[in-house]
Amino acid sequence: MPLYNHPLPSLEGWLADLGAVQRGPNSCFWDLQANSWSAEIELGVEELSVRWGEGPALVQRQFPYGLSRADVESAILAGP
Repeated sequence: MPLYNHPLPSLEGWLADLGAVQRGPNSCFWDLQANSWSAEIELGVEELSVRWGEGPALVQRQFPYGLSRADVESAILAGP
């Protein structure tokens, strides 16, 4: 099922289940830590954006809300 078929609270719960932490109440930014990388996830208007690393090592990807939750989860957890 595409991400756009999930209400916002469901998407927030999904990110929390992945281990991401919301930066503050009502924030669209989430931080996710893994053993070898960290990521910033943004729930944007048109797409979900993920940034791994920072500076010259920054890797950024955008995932349209038309993609399935499983596909986006696999891409996020694969890391940079």
